[in-house]
Amino acid sequence: MTRFALATRATAEGPRPTIQVGDAFHDLVDAAAAHGYSAVAGDVTTIIRDWDARRDGFFALASAVGGSSAALDAPKLVAPFEPRRIFAAASNFIEHAEEMQTKLAAKAESEPYIFLKTIESVVGPGDTVVVPPQVSRPDWEVELGVVLGKPGKNVAVDAAHDLIAGYTIVNDVSARDRTRRTDFPFSHDWFRGKSFDSFTPLGPVFVPRDCLGDPHDIRLGLKVNGEAMQDGNTSEMIFNIYEQIAYLSTILELRAGDLIASGTPAGVGMGRGVFLKDGDVMDAWVEGIGELRNPVAAPHLPRG
Repeated sequence: MTRFALATRATAEGPRPTIQVGDAFHDLVDAAAAHGYSAVAGDVTTIIRDWDARRDGFFALASAVGGSSAALDAPKLVAPFEPRRIFAAASNFIEHAEEMQTKLAAKAESEPYIFLKTIESVVGPGDTVVVPPQVSRPDWEVELGVVLGKPGKNVAVDAAHDLIAGYTIVNDVSARDRTRRTDFPFSHDWFRGKSFDSFTPLGPVFVPRDCLGDPHDIRLGLKVNGEAMQDGNTSEMIFNIYEQIAYLSTILELRAGDLIASGTPAGVGMGRGVFLKDGDVMDAWVEGIGELRNPVAAPHLPRG
C-alpha cells in the first residue's frame, strides 16, 4: 500500500486539489489524467463526501504517482477541505481535565461531552488567527481531527471504525475568558469561547485512515514560538474515537464530511497561566500527518 495524503493549494486561478505521495506534492487533476484515474479526481471536499466510492481508486492512483518525478515546488497549502459539521470533545484527556480543574465523573457513569464549532471559524495552514478585542486569554489545543467518510446512525462502538475516512490536525483555539459566564446560571458558554472567526486552524493535509494506523497510539503536541507546550498521545483519551462516534450517532445521523476534534492533551495555556500574545506562532503537530503552523494577531495584547 502506498501512503498518501490529500491537500488543497492556493493558485492564481483559485484552489486546486493536490495529492501528496511521500514528501512530494502533485496536482491531483493532472496526475489523475496522466495515469488514467480522472474519475476519482475533484475538489477534496467532494472527494471526502464521496469517499466510499473513490477510496480504492485513490490508492491505485497513489501507487502510480509514486514513481513519477514531476512534483510541485513548495505549494502554498490552504485548509484541505470544508467540514460539513465540526464536533469537538471537551476534557477528554485526564491530565488536561486536571489542569483545567475539571471534576469528572467516573467513565462508567458518564458520556462524552461534545460541543459544536462553526464552519466559518476554519482557517488553513499559515493563516493568521485573529484574536478579537473582547478576548484577553486566548489559548491553544492540538487535537487529532477525525474525518468521516460515510453516514451512520446508532452505530455500535465496534462498527465505528468503518465510518472513518481519515484524519487531519485541528487546533481548537479557545478564548478562556469567554467560555465562563456569571450573568446566567449556566456557567459555561462553549459557543462564545470557541467559535470566533479563525479559531479553528485545520490541516495541513487529509490522511486516509489506512495510511495512519492505530488512531489510539499517536503522538501529538504543540509549540508556541518553538517552545514545547503540549506533548501527548491519543492513547490517553478517556473516550476513544470509536466511543465518540457511537455516542454522537445516538443523537443525530452522522454524515460523510463531518469532522470530530477528538480532544487535547495536557499543556494548554490555561493550565500554565500563559496565554497567546500578539505575534506568537503556534505549531501543532500530529505524527503521521505533519505540522500545522499559524501566527497570531492580537494588537490589543502584549507583543510575543
